[in-house]
Amino acid sequence: MLGVFLSNKILKGGSNNNITFAALSTSQIGFILFYTMRIIKILGLGLIIAFMLSSAWSCNGKVEHDAIPEVAVNAYIDVNSTMYIELNTIGGWVYLTGGYRGILVYRVAVDEFVAYDRGCPFDPFEATSRITMDPSGITCTDSLCGSQFGILDGSVINGPATIPLKRYYTYYDGNILTINN
Repeated sequence: MLGVFLSNKILKGGSNNNITFAALSTSQIGFILFYTMRIIKILGLGLIIAFMLSSAWSCNGKVEHDAIPEVAVNAYIDVNSTMYIELNTIGGWVYLTGGYRGILVYRVAVDEFVAYDRGCPFDPFEATSRITMDPSGITCTDSLCGSQFGILDGSVINGPATIPLKRYYTYYDGNILTINN
């Protein structure tokens, strides 16, 4: 109906405030509306995908886990303290209390640390399941299912786990290491 009105108005040379429209047929208007709607749908889908990807990667390497329950973590460590002497060298690591099943802290570089929950994403509700550091110093393994993870990024090296370790935020100011979520 709108197309007929527009095409009649246009074909009769109708103008409003001295604005003249080019003649378009009803099929041309339909064609324009059809492809305009397709473009809007594609752009909308693109925006949704972009939002989802930015949400997933906006956390500085943190991967959200449905498997590991969210527990408040807010820890401060004096890396120079004798309690954490293992963290004085690159490749040093310690276990901390906190998180869901405990926290594994690893020193990657002079000014960089990573911290992971010790709960395995494959079997997080098993009380005896804990991530432990391997003697190699570059991987860690779940004590129950045997899943193996890379220490630098928490990625799965050997399953049955399919998602990486839950990573906590770390900030190091040269003396104090802050771990939180």
